[in-house]
Amino acid sequence: MINLFQSRDLLREWTSRNIRARYQQSVLGWFWAIIQPTAQVAIYTLVFTVVVRIDTGNIPYVIFSYVAMVPWTLLSTSLTDMSNSLVDNMTLVNKIYFPREVLPIAALLARLMDFGVAAILIVVLMVIYKVHVFPVGLLFVPVILAVQLILMLGIGLATAAANVFVRDIRSLIVLGLQLWFYASPIIYPVTSVPVYLRPYYYLNPMTGIIEAYRDVLLHSQLPGSYFIPSVIISIIVYLGGYWFFKLVEFQFADIV
Repeated sequence: MINLFQSRDLLREWTSRNIRARYQQSVLGWFWAIIQPTAQVAIYTLVFTVVVRIDTGNIPYVIFSYVAMVPWTLLSTSLTDMSNSLVDNMTLVNKIYFPREVLPIAALLARLMDFGVAAILIVVLMVIYKVHVFPVGLLFVPVILAVQLILMLGIGLATAAANVFVRDIRSLIVLGLQLWFYASPIIYPVTSVPVYLRPYYYLNPMTGIIEAYRDVLLHSQLPGSYFIPSVIISIIVYLGGYWFFKLVEFQFADIV
């Protein structure tokens, strides 16, 4: 981490490079950060309010699903970018010495900018649907986001390192994210899960993270005890992912 701090200028420049490269020849630019989750929410809203109705209580399905879709989009796009960050920059890895974790972390930070843009629509929806603002809860949002970032860093560092040795990781990430999406309460509420399965269901760290976002933004309450497993698991995943990354880092230049 000391080396990473010393390379903060490189991290900042590489993050900026990733952002510029993604939108350099894009007509809509930053609007894509909103279009992607909005399009998905529009489809799910049509399906789950017209075809198959899902009970979300007194919260309109549009904002119920969008509040979850924004952090999920951050996770899915970030993990995809992070897992490919080393392989896609093999020339740099081969020829120049620098803390290799700069590449996956920069990929994450670049997507964090998209998250901020997409989150603006959450505020708009809260105004449109007259959702009561919970000031204390809003202060808790950075804590929830920090836990999610810790989780993403752990997975991203591990998959970026593994992808150097086994290129199947790229396909496994795509498949894993698809399964993880439906195993998380994004398009349906936790109450849809049988009670006897919920203790196991909360072992999925994104369950507690998504429910925490909904509680502080939509239900005017702080996260409950269900959030604790997400915090613990996220920290363990981060420590394990960072340990694995540093363990194999010295081999990157020889294999990539």
